[in-house]
Amino acid sequence: MAAKPSLLENEGTTDTIPMNLSHLLKIMEIKPLSSDHYPASLPFSPRDVTAGVENEFQTVVQGKKQNIDLAMAIEMSSYYKNLIRRTASGDTSGKMMATLEKLLPAQQEKNWAGSWVRIPRKALNTYAHHIFNTDLKSDKTDPASAPRSDADTFLCERDGEAFIRIPVSYLLKLSLADAMGEDRARHPFIRITGEKMMAHFLNDNTSPETFSFYPVQASSSRGSGTRTAQETLIRFLFTQLLVQYAQEKFCLTALGQTVQVFFSASPPLWQKELNDAIPDTFYRHLFMSPCLSGWSRGEEKHTYMKLCHKVLSRSRINSLAKLKEAGIITTNLGILPNSSNISLANNGTHISMGSRKLGRLLKDPNSGFTPHHEKQLGDLVIKIVEHFLPLFPGTYSAAPYRLNFEDFHPEQALGFLPHEMDYTHLRMMWRRWKKKANISILGSPITPFGPVWLDRLISRAFNLQGDFIPDYRLIDYFVSLMSTHENPVLDGTMGNGDRLKMDLSQMGVFDTRMPLYQLIRIRSFSDMGFSGFEHRYHSIFENILTDMGGALDLQNLITTLAYHYIFSGEVTHATIPDTPHVESERRQIFFGSAVNLPTFYVKTTTSNLFLKKIMAQVPKTRASRRYPGYTRVRRQAYLKTLVDMIQTDGRELVAQQRMKGVLSDLRARLHAPDLFAASGRLVSGILSDTRKSSPMQLKGEIFNHKAETYYIDKLRKKHMDQGVAILQEVFTRMDLWADSRDPECREAISDILGETDLLTFIRSVRVPFLEGTLSQKQLKQFIYLIILYVDRETRNKPTA
Repeated sequence: MAAKPSLLENEGTTDTIPMNLSHLLKIMEIKPLSSDHYPASLPFSPRDVTAGVENEFQTVVQGKKQNIDLAMAIEMSSYYKNLIRRTASGDTSGKMMATLEKLLPAQQEKNWAGSWVRIPRKALNTYAHHIFNTDLKSDKTDPASAPRSDADTFLCERDGEAFIRIPVSYLLKLSLADAMGEDRARHPFIRITGEKMMAHFLNDNTSPETFSFYPVQASSSRGSGTRTAQETLIRFLFTQLLVQYAQEKFCLTALGQTVQVFFSASPPLWQKELNDAIPDTFYRHLFMSPCLSGWSRGEEKHTYMKLCHKVLSRSRINSLAKLKEAGIITTNLGILPNSSNISLANNGTHISMGSRKLGRLLKDPNSGFTPHHEKQLGDLVIKIVEHFLPLFPGTYSAAPYRLNFEDFHPEQALGFLPHEMDYTHLRMMWRRWKKKANISILGSPITPFGPVWLDRLISRAFNLQGDFIPDYRLIDYFVSLMSTHENPVLDGTMGNGDRLKMDLSQMGVFDTRMPLYQLIRIRSFSDMGFSGFEHRYHSIFENILTDMGGALDLQNLITTLAYHYIFSGEVTHATIPDTPHVESERRQIFFGSAVNLPTFYVKTTTSNLFLKKIMAQVPKTRASRRYPGYTRVRRQAYLKTLVDMIQTDGRELVAQQRMKGVLSDLRARLHAPDLFAASGRLVSGILSDTRKSSPMQLKGEIFNHKAETYYIDKLRKKHMDQGVAILQEVFTRMDLWADSRDPECREAISDILGETDLLTFIRSVRVPFLEGTLSQKQLKQFIYLIILYVDRETRNKPTA
């Protein structure tokens, strides 16, 4: 197919440059479409793509109230003491006090979500002390700078002994620092690389966050998906080693504090209940990360974290007005959202992909490829790829959640969707969701009335069970800003994101100081040092190797296919207009996948020509009787059509990237989701200790609590075991490499293990590691060996 000499930019847009397609193909070194070399010349082809991951973890500290920092922080606070006084004097109802006392049981062992830990200062060695003192500085780039103004927050005393109190996100870094400082005779490779790895342990708004120790590039035999999943598993295993090391070295076990770090996309129920019982300012004081690690000016970053919480809490309250304008709330009865929003405790996985070719062209001022080209192409690629995103929720990652009937207030159930979809699609989705859920009496859906006691009475009387959502995180978190008519966010013009944030800030929806929330975000070369995209819609991977690996390979294939559509002249910016309605029209399908809605509606005369191309191939569509001018589409038929399009339109890419197996696996996940999709396997694990076969057979609070328990214990150990299996593979290769080609590596292994064989060691520690019974010596050896592996993966590699 010959390339058409069309322009990529919209007519009438500002800040654009002429982008004749023939000229673009030339400066981007794209081979002719008829050439056998064409697929390999596309950006994000297998040898071109690099990948990296950010993982956000959930944490709990297990123990009794008297040993837990969070419980002590609450009971020692002015808020708690004032509440006691006001309750005793009758100035306030005793209900709030009773709620807090219920959440702070005296002698019960429980999981305290997001709690900090308290460590005897004498438990830290000299190097860990040095790192801690450095991180308390107001500006870490200036050794002479004064301590942070809140430095005393991290110091305390107990029975006359000096303690430090830190969040778990910082505990991980301090544990690594302590392990590094324990052995003065450690090999230089271990010291240098270990110090670099400390920077990869930082924090999200409320949770620990780690990012890849090194960018991954596909090999000739394996795609980037498998290799990236392997790196993630090794990093998760390393995180568990740091937790186990800290348990004994920092006396956490002796002090009644047991730390657990695990994958979970939703905050625990206890944290939600606490959030509902306290003011937003106090919630921020307890849970917003102090940012001790990862930023030179941590106190300023901490202020930013509090800003995020304020803005999202305000946005959630402002959604009430939109629901009323949309006609979804029709009376003055409803539930006022709490002034404190907990959505920042929702945790996901962000996968970034970079193109070496784009980076090389942007680095070369003589290439002719500029940031304007990067922006125009990048925005168009995102618009194309968004049509394929409904393939991912529940299929590759999920966040299973049960809503009871009393939870089905639209102002609660719809989360941030009023800010992410236009009113037409929001009304359609809400009506279809009510029809899907078990909230009907004599065939007519009803929603809760308000008083919880009344709603529960009605629920019992009419057996109204509510609903099950495969990926609730995508509903309960602000994942994507919707464009305004004046300022579309994906029209290819420079600065469009800043202009949109200004619009939304004036509407009380967002803040200009926050980064742009999008399903897929451009990672520009000028900002990041690489050119690519960050995919931000992944929740929990049940099997990191197959789920994350398959998801990354698929998103990479779809990205390459998007460039093919552009370079063939088939899709331009004008093909997918930049209006809020068109944007919402494609995203409604994505959010419908998160909720598992069976159908959706598309305007029959939609101006989105790319969506029209897809719709023309979807079987069994029909004109809607309820919505004149709209076509009713079965979501499963739409998803299967997307797979057929990838197979047909991208056949050369599928062959080149060896994606036939990935597409076969995807078809199986769509055909039998209970067996093969991530959501089905997660639900199976959650229900494994019950006699139930469906989440709808359990009340919401029971199912959701069982999900938390499953993530903390069984799923965490499954991921740990996967990590050990991967380490056995990579250590085998490292051992062979050290014997044949790298005497320095062999020397380092001998320094760590002495006379013990590397493979014998890894086999011997597998069971005690999973049971948490490794000795301090074994933990240090294990930690050092992983550092040595990371050193080998990064040393002398230009992409590292």
